[in-house]
Amino acid sequence: QVSLVESGGQLVQTGGSLRLSCAASGSIFRLNAMGWYRLAPGKARELVAAISSGGLTKYTDSVKGRFTVSRDNAKNTLYLQMSSLKPEDTAVYYCNAGLWASGSGSYVPVYWGQGTQVTVSS
Repeated sequence: QVSLVESGGQLVQTGGSLRLSCAASGSIFRLNAMGWYRLAPGKARELVAAISSGGLTKYTDSVKGRFTVSRDNAKNTLYLQMSSLKPEDTAVYYCNAGLWASGSGSYVPVYWGQGTQVTVSS
């Protein structure tokens, strides 16, 4: 079993910054990547960012240059540093652990956390 626990979500003003954290525990040794998805009201769930165990990253276009995903492998912790936040970033952010396909560069989430709410006020 894998447990993923997110923290750091809160209400912030437009232009502000937040750092989300995700503490992972359990049998994640066979999984080689972690990522963040978000789900906003009335919108489809989308991949925000992902990072492989080797440090490769990918981002959705709308957050490039504003968000940074990182991981501390020793602590089994994933981070998402968010800056220049916009109201359209308002969503529940979900941490996940999954698989990174080295050939295609695609990321497939396998385990999910419960989510943390990020609200950006205008």
